[in-house]
Amino acid sequence: MYVSLFSKHFLLQNPYPNLRLIKKDIKNLRYSFTKREQSMPTVLSHEEAMQVIAQLHGKYWLIGSLLYGCGLRINEALQLRIKDINLHDNSLFVFRGKGKKDRYTLLPQRLNQAITQQIAQVKRLHTKDVSEGYGLTSLPPALLRKYGNAAKDTAWQYLFPSSTRCVHPYDNYICRHHIHKTSFRKQLRQAVLATPITKHVKAHTFRHSFATQLLQNGTDIRTVQELLGHTDLKTTELYTHVIGSRFSHTLSPIDR
Repeated sequence: MYVSLFSKHFLLQNPYPNLRLIKKDIKNLRYSFTKREQSMPTVLSHEEAMQVIAQLHGKYWLIGSLLYGCGLRINEALQLRIKDINLHDNSLFVFRGKGKKDRYTLLPQRLNQAITQQIAQVKRLHTKDVSEGYGLTSLPPALLRKYGNAAKDTAWQYLFPSSTRCVHPYDNYICRHHIHKTSFRKQLRQAVLATPITKHVKAHTFRHSFATQLLQNGTDIRTVQELLGHTDLKTTELYTHVIGSRFSHTLSPIDR
């Protein structure tokens, strides 16, 4: 019988002579992975969400408004480029969201003016970069090879560019990336502390609140699924449990 080096060492150094090591192939094991515990997400009412957003300022106010108004993840909001915004149709194009899926979502009309002002600021910053011999935005290597000089076009600039330039980690050219999510996280924490809200609010809480508000207002669950970019409808159905729609016609005994 084949004995591994570990087995030989164990047999030679074994302080327990009555303990025997037997090598035996283990086959036909029937097991399943443990299921991840599903927890209910924290959601904000419309009034609570607007209270938090009101405490944000400048570009952080716009980021918070996009998270709540469009149902975006924080990375999706920060990776928005000027070309992804359609103010005429009030829609946003989300490029390579979670699971590398593209999708469209709605854009609130109330944000048009703020977005227009933010785009104007980005254009001024981009013009300054170009005049100084820079002006490249960061692109994935595959897109850079495909579109060539697109990295210098205004349309490809991030909606929320970083305040400093950096070296691209793969192609080693000097570019301007988007702001880091930790900067918004700090602003959000201060905004929540300035309100009487005691819930644990994160950037993703706005996305949960977006979904629950749509369902409460009568939006079809399939539409919500498409706007959120969920592959499985069961993921979207979780929000029906959050808003308690299953118990909408059930009366508690103490209320009788």
